[in-house]
Amino acid sequence: MSKYDVVVIGSGPGGYVAAIRCAQLGMKTALIEKYDTLGGTCLNVGCIPSKAMLDSSHHYHEATHNFTKHGIDVGGTITPNIKQMVARKQEVVDQTTGGIDFLMNKNKIDVLHGMGSFVDKNTIKITKDKKEETIQTDKVIIATGSKPNYFPGMEPDKKRIITSTEALVLKEIPKKMIVIGGGVIGLELGQVYARLGTEVHVVEFMDSIISTMDKSLGKELMRALKKEGFKFHFNHKVKNVTNKGKSVVVTADNKKGEEVTFDGDYCLVSVGRKAYTDQLGLENVGITTDKAGRVETDEHLQTNVAGIYAIGDVVKGAMLAHKASEEGVLVAEIMAGQKPHINYNLIPGVVYTWPEVAAVGQTEEQLKEAGVEYKVGQFPMKALGRARASMDIQGFVKILADKETDEVLGVHMIGPRCADLIAEAVVAMEYRASAEDLARFSHAHPTYAEAVKEAALAATEDRALHV
Repeated sequence: MSKYDVVVIGSGPGGYVAAIRCAQLGMKTALIEKYDTLGGTCLNVGCIPSKAMLDSSHHYHEATHNFTKHGIDVGGTITPNIKQMVARKQEVVDQTTGGIDFLMNKNKIDVLHGMGSFVDKNTIKITKDKKEETIQTDKVIIATGSKPNYFPGMEPDKKRIITSTEALVLKEIPKKMIVIGGGVIGLELGQVYARLGTEVHVVEFMDSIISTMDKSLGKELMRALKKEGFKFHFNHKVKNVTNKGKSVVVTADNKKGEEVTFDGDYCLVSVGRKAYTDQLGLENVGITTDKAGRVETDEHLQTNVAGIYAIGDVVKGAMLAHKASEEGVLVAEIMAGQKPHINYNLIPGVVYTWPEVAAVGQTEEQLKEAGVEYKVGQFPMKALGRARASMDIQGFVKILADKETDEVLGVHMIGPRCADLIAEAVVAMEYRASAEDLARFSHAHPTYAEAVKEAALAATEDRALHV
């Protein structure tokens, strides 16, 4: 029976990164993955493939809407080829997951394919194709991630009532798609198909989209998506989704309590995700979970059983790939006797629509609720020369700073390349920079990043220069 210092169950961005860091720190490491490819949801059916589809559909949208303005006459009819888009997406996935295989070999990590489960705290059983093997380990990291969530009445059948997984491999461009949920996943995949000609209806229980982010971001994103044909239905409680064979019907109660229906070719159920702990055998070692099914841990991400840790989507907190990776590194370094830390307030959130949305720190709503005195600096993207040059003028950068100390408390942005721009705000806040600090950094011209400097100037005695 093989013996390891640490066994990681799950090979997503939390698990494989944890395994690499453990190996770097001199631990004999094994990584267990139930699927044939590594990378988990993110690399196989989540972050990476959805961005590939978003980029492909963005190129199509640019060709049909903006090329002529740029002086590019393509001539003839431009048509989307969904089969080729899906094929290219799969090439990207294959290259990326293959890269994880390379990293495992490079770091001498044993990869074991099959369903991993606890026999006891130091014994892990791996089951594949009715064959079983067991391995011994001193420590375990649970990194089994999450799966799509749904509520009664909207159970996916993976044919017409689909999740994000099926939305990435459709063989046709729907004429009409009903998206249940106005969160990140629904909006990103909704935009993929809206660009290709699908009529997209978003049915949302709350009164806004991306409701966990600063309200101003949701309002601006909604304006952008409406220009692409999105239709939004807020304060609607979905009661039932029915597959009619070649169509679906969504039944919901509106704000007034009246029953309404929506019909479409497909219904994308995107109401969040839930922790995946199926068949882990947690009961065999007495590991506890909360009401949401997440593994409970202490501040060091150790469970109630010494030597067993849990990270990523399977524990509390934002379900983000980069959060999982940070936690994987943290646990590995704790095991090695180091003293790492994670500031969860500074884990950025991103929506990869176009315009992109990104944020870090506190929202205005949170600061108001906490009674914190703050000031606001905001700068529109359309005032940037770089944005006008690229015709990406929608959006803004908003900086929230402490009214007395000027420390940056939150940065919220929507516009071109905000997914990349937010890193500047994270660095600034990690070092507790003031708005004036950000305002005094030199930013290259012309760039989108100048909007950060200008917003910081606006938060510092209303000193913005270009608006």
